[in-house]
Amino acid sequence: MLKRTIKSVGDSLRRIQQTRYFSAVPTYFHRDSPENNADTPFQFTPESMETIHKIIAKYPSNYKQSAVIPLLYVAQDQNNNWIPLSAMNEIARIVNINPMRVYEVATFYTMFNREPVGKFHLQVCGTTPCLVRGSDKIIKALEDHLGIHEGDSTPDGLFTITEVECLACCANAPMLQVNNQEVYEDLTPENVIELCHQLQDGSAQVGPQNGRNQSEGEGGRTSLFNPEDIKPVCRDFGQLKAEIEERRRQASQ
Repeated sequence: MLKRTIKSVGDSLRRIQQTRYFSAVPTYFHRDSPENNADTPFQFTPESMETIHKIIAKYPSNYKQSAVIPLLYVAQDQNNNWIPLSAMNEIARIVNINPMRVYEVATFYTMFNREPVGKFHLQVCGTTPCLVRGSDKIIKALEDHLGIHEGDSTPDGLFTITEVECLACCANAPMLQVNNQEVYEDLTPENVIELCHQLQDGSAQVGPQNGRNQSEGEGGRTSLFNPEDIKPVCRDFGQLKAEIEERRRQASQ
């Protein structure tokens, strides 16, 4: 009985060890490095400060902390797609909150990069629809082509591969997003390699990579063949109001 129990536990542990690792879970702690520590110089540019003032003006003066997320985006856009610790401290100073409040936000959301990433940050969706459609093969193809593992950057600083959660393009799975912006869909292990070349030479086309029109079925359109002939139905509320008032007037007589 004891031997069977030990064997069962051992089998369970082996299955756990073989379970696919999802690195999209963020790292919650900070490690000081020469390029990322509290003493690393960081200052918002005049252009960024102008944007920041416009953002903060949208909130009541006693709720400036609500601007933390958009200010993190400003810092990331200014700093080659990543946010150093000193930038978070500067944001805390601007909105007058404890720096820990900024750290909490930056570590919770995976779209904020707290370490340097490549010029092309390849964020591959690994959630269920994309996984069913082969996102793990997309990651493997990128790893083999670029010579790095998921979570790493190429030595030339061009590419970083990261597995992320759902990016809301399930109908065109599998897909990836570049630098929190453009999405590239209907990927295969072959066309994702071609996409890497196109990103480098500036010829990449956003959207499906297999020629389909947006999210139409692969068999093409089956209805709404002439959408330009479909006219929106617009009600004349002024006329409707007049009709209601006339009915009320007649009812009161």
